[in-house]
Amino acid sequence: MTAIKPILSAMLRSRSAPILLLLQIILSVAIVANAAFIIHQRLGLMERASGVAETEVLSFKLYNFGEGMDLALRSRRDLEILRALPGVKNAAPVNMLPLGSSGWRSGYMDGPDPETAKSLPSMAVYMGDEQLLDAFGLKLIEGRNFLPGRIAQGLDDSGVPREVIVTKAYAKAAFGDDSAIGKRVYEGGDTVFTIVGVVDKLQSAWVNDEDVENSVLVNVNMNGNGQFNTIVVRAEAADHARLKDAIKEALHRDEPRRVLFGFNSIAQYRESAYSQHAMMAFVLGAMIVLLLAITALGLSGMVMFNIERRTKQIGTRRALGATRGNILGWFLTENYLLLAAGALIGSLLAFELSRQLMQFFSLEALAWPYPLMTAVLLFLVTTVAVIIPARKAAAISPSIATRSV
Repeated sequence: MTAIKPILSAMLRSRSAPILLLLQIILSVAIVANAAFIIHQRLGLMERASGVAETEVLSFKLYNFGEGMDLALRSRRDLEILRALPGVKNAAPVNMLPLGSSGWRSGYMDGPDPETAKSLPSMAVYMGDEQLLDAFGLKLIEGRNFLPGRIAQGLDDSGVPREVIVTKAYAKAAFGDDSAIGKRVYEGGDTVFTIVGVVDKLQSAWVNDEDVENSVLVNVNMNGNGQFNTIVVRAEAADHARLKDAIKEALHRDEPRRVLFGFNSIAQYRESAYSQHAMMAFVLGAMIVLLLAITALGLSGMVMFNIERRTKQIGTRRALGATRGNILGWFLTENYLLLAAGALIGSLLAFELSRQLMQFFSLEALAWPYPLMTAVLLFLVTTVAVIIPARKAAAISPSIATRSV
């Protein structure tokens, strides 16, 4: 390896280019490390399972506008028609949709007295009948499902005791390691809910919510007495296009006084809910590629400039016995010295930048492997960028380089 001292001396004789490249490397390490960390976080959020059979669950909205219509009877009849359609595994009423960006949120208490009871974590509230669990494709891991005939028809139906099925995350947050089955929770001090089941996972409508995993299902059919209904139908994804037309035809044939709209699968709601995360990941990824390319081009340009400036010096070294490997090592050592200094300072700047992002945007702290991985990536990229022009320098003939000496 070429001695470092003469390389440093040569770099110090022309300080402007190395200093500019050093600043570029410092900024690249700081920005790329944080950008890569944010991309990893966003991709992690986008890969979270919702707990729902997303590609199978097709949702739509229905509005009844006829006067004198028995809405409760109409709702029961609609569900019978939907469940009888070829290819339909199940259908159920629901008040909100996972990943749908809007819905119901509430919070229970662990006792009936608001003065002494403790507030439990907030959660998304899904309301439906005994078919909703299967229509969503949820996995029941403890307890039981709602029972047929024990579904309240609307919030004002006080004749049916309230039961809830909670997610594993909510049970853990509310009761720790104790089993949630059989526990009672309260809303407003006078409404009591008995927990009868636990599902493995069911995300809420809000993907950016820190309580996204906290959800409950309540045995209330909100479609039982309302004109505006939301219904989910579970079927194979390949059948969705056919079912959209079949559902419209079947329901309009039975009762034409309604409007059906908003046909979307939960997978489509996922794509929409995470669109900003996907765009951010794309933009930051493009910025990383651009910064690496600019850094590589800057180092490659510096090497080519030095080749032109040091042609006679290189030729003289070749004449004195320097091999092509010695010349190649010279330029690579210059690159690695700049990269080592830039990576060290850039890593410190990366952690400071992360601290600022934590303060203003509530992001997580930067993990130490990201500056390290950025330095390794720069090492690989710049090695390729430097070695191509450096090989040209190593190929300079001593006779050509020293012909004017």
